[in-house]
Amino acid sequence: MADYYVGEKEYFPKITKIKYEGPKSDNPLAFKYYDAEKKVGKKKMKDHLRFAIAYWHSFCADGTDPFGSATHAHPWIADAKTPMEAAGHKMDAAFEFITKLGAEFYCFHDRDMAPEGASPFESEKNLFAMVARAKKLQKAAGVKLLWGTSNLFSHPRYMNGAATNPEFGVVALAAAQVKAAIDATIELGGLGYTFWGGREGYMSLINTDLKKEKDHLACFLSIACDYARKQGFKGTFYIEPKPMEPTKHQYDFDTETVIGFLRHYGLDKDFRLNIEANHAELAGHEFAHELETAAAAGLFGSVDANRGDAQNGWDTDQFPNSYYETALAMYAILKAGGFTTGGLNFDAKIRRNSIDPADLFIAHIGGMDAFAAGLEIAQRIINDGRIPGFVKKRYVSFNTGNGAKFDKGELSLEQLAKIGFDAGYGKTGITSGKQEYLENILNQYLLGL
Repeated sequence: MADYYVGEKEYFPKITKIKYEGPKSDNPLAFKYYDAEKKVGKKKMKDHLRFAIAYWHSFCADGTDPFGSATHAHPWIADAKTPMEAAGHKMDAAFEFITKLGAEFYCFHDRDMAPEGASPFESEKNLFAMVARAKKLQKAAGVKLLWGTSNLFSHPRYMNGAATNPEFGVVALAAAQVKAAIDATIELGGLGYTFWGGREGYMSLINTDLKKEKDHLACFLSIACDYARKQGFKGTFYIEPKPMEPTKHQYDFDTETVIGFLRHYGLDKDFRLNIEANHAELAGHEFAHELETAAAAGLFGSVDANRGDAQNGWDTDQFPNSYYETALAMYAILKAGGFTTGGLNFDAKIRRNSIDPADLFIAHIGGMDAFAAGLEIAQRIINDGRIPGFVKKRYVSFNTGNGAKFDKGELSLEQLAKIGFDAGYGKTGITSGKQEYLENILNQYLLGL
């Protein structure tokens, strides 16, 4: 990777390459725990974590919220005369930021990269003009595309959904947009393609044919996958679960729901899950729960790294800062075999009142340090063996005899019931789960950073 990329204009002139300085450093623009080349287990930190920068929140978000206008004055927009010129400046700023931070990947929506035109043809022309630019910058900067996606939720035409829209014309327009986004992802060597069903759901069942909409969503995903494979795309398709917001109920509610959906429609061979921490919280689950659930089904793929706010019931998309949460997340990811085509994408945004250009760097540095620390703690859990050893021992009765037969599905209900009758009540089941003991061990790891 080049030291860092700068285009015709440097958009972060006061900031140079972010370095690792260790946990005793007081420099806010330095890593405390993320040492990219450090080996953890059998791989370097950078290869375990595969950090990606989200194009949308980092370079498009302007601090607007439902109660106030923009607070972030992006210089890459201010000095542009046309939307396409602004898009070019924004891309220069993005690659400068990514390379100064030392991330190796990025993710984008089509409308992040290029503005929508007056027709589908003009929109596609705009997108591919920017794709050509991005391809050159990727090569110059040594940055890769983790995954691409399409924004099928912002434009008013998608207010009733995209693939699940009750109007066929909207579904067709969504297809045109997705086809172009897939082509762009392939052209840029993207390792994956993500579907987030932001408005694939309903606000009211009174005006909704739920079965038809879910059937249409499955059909849309299937033909999109078929098209990409015909174009030579060998990457992974991801679905990102979220329970609600902007719709009342989204069809990709949580990981378990998506797994059932994929298997019901026979899509589980090509699709995996992109798990977001904040979405897990909105569904009433822990982040690690969603990761473990996807891994248990063999469908874990990638991660949107962020957090929510326990006092706010919406998608706040804050940068991750809980080492406890990142440790459990990385433990789940390591147990699942780690990332293949996926990675940790910072789908997070700086706060509305964080207006210093350095704040965007500081936020990402904190998130990268949090996952680096979590990785080391997770590896320590595995190496030490006390927690995995306890879990293994807890299920030891299924290793031999009738327990092993049941585990392999070799006992009928009658046979299983007879074993229960013959054994009697005794003290069966009166065994401590030792939760507090294990939590204290985890705290030892956390404090031992």
